[in-house]
Amino acid sequence: MGKVTGFLEIERQDRKYTPAADRVRHYNEFVIPLSEEAVKSQAARCMNCGIPFCHTGCPVNNQIPDWNDLVYLGDWEEASRNLHSTNNFPEFTGRVCPAPCEASCTLNLEDTPVTIKTIECAIVDKAWEHGWIRPESYRDKTGKKVAVIGSGPAGLAAAQQLARAGHAVHVFEKNARAGGLLRYGIPDFKMEKHLIDRRIAQMEAEGVTFHYGVNIGVTQDAKQLIDSFDAVILSGGSEKPRDLPIPGRELAGIHFAMDFLPQQNRRVGKEPPLDNQPILANGKHVVVIGGGDTGSDCIGTSVRQGALSVTQLEVMPKPPEKENKLLSWPNWPLKLRTSSSHMEGAERDFSVMTKSFSGENGEVKALHCVKVDHQMKDVPGSEFVLKADLVLLAMGFVHPMHDGMLKSLEVKLDGRGNVEANVMNYKTSIPKVFSAGDMRRGQSLVVWAIREGRQAAHAVDEYLMGETTLPR
Repeated sequence: MGKVTGFLEIERQDRKYTPAADRVRHYNEFVIPLSEEAVKSQAARCMNCGIPFCHTGCPVNNQIPDWNDLVYLGDWEEASRNLHSTNNFPEFTGRVCPAPCEASCTLNLEDTPVTIKTIECAIVDKAWEHGWIRPESYRDKTGKKVAVIGSGPAGLAAAQQLARAGHAVHVFEKNARAGGLLRYGIPDFKMEKHLIDRRIAQMEAEGVTFHYGVNIGVTQDAKQLIDSFDAVILSGGSEKPRDLPIPGRELAGIHFAMDFLPQQNRRVGKEPPLDNQPILANGKHVVVIGGGDTGSDCIGTSVRQGALSVTQLEVMPKPPEKENKLLSWPNWPLKLRTSSSHMEGAERDFSVMTKSFSGENGEVKALHCVKVDHQMKDVPGSEFVLKADLVLLAMGFVHPMHDGMLKSLEVKLDGRGNVEANVMNYKTSIPKVFSAGDMRRGQSLVVWAIREGRQAAHAVDEYLMGETTLPR
């Protein structure tokens, strides 16, 4: 695909960021797109692999070499059609996906993978710019009604696929707007929310009806809802955060990341706050516990709010700077990853376990920590104290919330506390009820949620009609 000798002649070139000193003054996206000619040159590097592992590295199985070739040839509209045949929302993944496809690229054996994520984003942005993305429909109305509970990427993907298959789809969202963690978890500087609004408008034109401010199992009876639909998809995400139950946890100023991040997203989106206790980092020493993407988002948000200092702690050892390709490729490698937020002024420390919090007048003032070895045992004499006025717990999510909807439905859970449903048919223990996304598989990536939503739509359509033409 692309230019036969392109990977030999053209160096890898990727998008850059605006300077940190500038971007921390606002919440807008700050990635600088490549020019059209530069994107075509990067697509030309796709090397016509005998076995393109990028296909399997990508959870939605994007036909990456095909649309790389189309971009190289200048057929952007056909590239958009190809891209959308496997991914409903490439403008989301083109911004926030960690790009496991690039880790699987054959050129990654020499640390120069094709800039797949950048090309994907360029295709969909150009498609929107030129009006190639329009409301679609696959077949006539079927008379069947489907409820989708939760409007994160899994729910949105399922809803769009089922609406295009002719079903009347109703999406129920407990928040004021659609998007789930896309809207309320991922900061605007990584993905601006007008991108979601644009897709919602497209889906509404395709016949999807959105119901906001409806918390199934809390404000509306879950069993009654199920009785009024032909099929139901549970796609409410994994929202139960992992806690840190150590001495001093009750002190004020210690919050879960997902109490902190949505507040700022609502401010940017001019939504009214849900409570009267704002969590702000301005003028504070901030400590983020947890080394993943959510922790990184807390760093970038804290810096923009005017934190005096930001420190990120990770209990695991520091990963290697570079992976051993012969052992890891084409799988996702364990290595040190530095995000744009890390570049904005955060300190990172690894192999650190927090033993307790201490404070004054009921407010947190310090963390009491110790270094640990590879067996998670304390290293003698390594104790230290870290100043903190705000502590953000970003240690991941353990399972979906069990109270409310899941409790009232009495749906069967798996050993990890997620809704039990296999990937062959996505059926739960309740007749005509399906589940997809993080609520089923546990916390994961946006691209995995889109995959599960599409596959669940395939299963629901087959259940309703006896057969399906929806892609799996």
